[in-house]
Amino acid sequence: MTAPRLLFITCLWGGLLGASHLPPAPQLEVERLISTEMSRANIPGLSVALAAGGELVFTGGFGLSDVENYVPAKAHTVYRTASIAKVMTAVGIMQLVEAGKISLDAPIQRYVPAFPTKPWPITVRQLLNHQSGIRHYRYQEEIDSTRHFPDLFTALRLFQNDPLVGEPGTLVRYTTYGYVLLGAAMELITGQRYLEYLRQRILAPAGMERTRQDHLFSLVPNRARGYMLTRAGVLQNCALADTSNKVPGGGLLSTPEDLVRFSLAFRRGALLRTGYVDMMMLPSKLKDGRPTAMGLGWKLTTVDGRKAIWHDGGQQGVSTILMLLPKEGVSVALMCNLERAALRDLASRIANLLVGVVPQHDTSAAR
Repeated sequence: MTAPRLLFITCLWGGLLGASHLPPAPQLEVERLISTEMSRANIPGLSVALAAGGELVFTGGFGLSDVENYVPAKAHTVYRTASIAKVMTAVGIMQLVEAGKISLDAPIQRYVPAFPTKPWPITVRQLLNHQSGIRHYRYQEEIDSTRHFPDLFTALRLFQNDPLVGEPGTLVRYTTYGYVLLGAAMELITGQRYLEYLRQRILAPAGMERTRQDHLFSLVPNRARGYMLTRAGVLQNCALADTSNKVPGGGLLSTPEDLVRFSLAFRRGALLRTGYVDMMMLPSKLKDGRPTAMGLGWKLTTVDGRKAIWHDGGQQGVSTILMLLPKEGVSVALMCNLERAALRDLASRIANLLVGVVPQHDTSAAR
């Protein structure tokens, strides 16, 4: 499909089946920013949810969730979260810290005894902030895995005997597998499967009704088809992937509205007491005292000088981002069905636009 055709579809379906409590001017600018970026990057379909003043103010869909069958992207289109799952896992771990069941600075073997001892101890904190030294993907077949893993402990075998990439606490090395290990700790401590705990303690309290595991073979209402661009810019279906090898680090499905509901529940203390929420948003330090751009689960940055926490995700057929300006009560969730799409700048622009926006409670617009 060529770029001009995608541009036509984006304009045709822009904002379909969403709801807005934004004033007209910022809503039009949000739609302009999204449509411009989709046209520039040849994104087939994108769904969005926004919060301002600590309230959900906008949801919508743009373009097509299924190009071949001309199915429009909607506010409730379901996408892979990719690595945004890590933030939910981090909140689950911090709930156990709050309950006194986990110590952040204890070695992980206290909670997962089967995990082999390494030359240096690896703490729960170091797993959360990507200082554990556990490797990320090494082989292309791990990235494009089509093997189904029945449980987290089978997935641990992929990496548990491999050497560390460095001494824990001396470097930041992003690792999805480190979050698989955290998920295994959650299961052993609680006696519940990871998804069971997630539903009970995070999804239900936050009102996340459409978030679930990314089962490759399940029939999922409103699930988006995934796409990629060739080097020549031709849109193609993405590669097949089974994400059961990394559920706590990137094996969930969700919608932007569910992600914003998660962010609002997190920020208002519905999932964790305020002190633990604040702890997760502090910059982690290396052993030599140098600060990093990682909190506990969250990535840290600034947007026009304002503190922001965020996490993005990229997998076969999707690109995603969840960004919060905690002080301003702003949340931006974007999910699209094109892999390798850069959404951080778009999320930052929208977040900056929402600062100071007052929700319009007397407005209910279905577009």
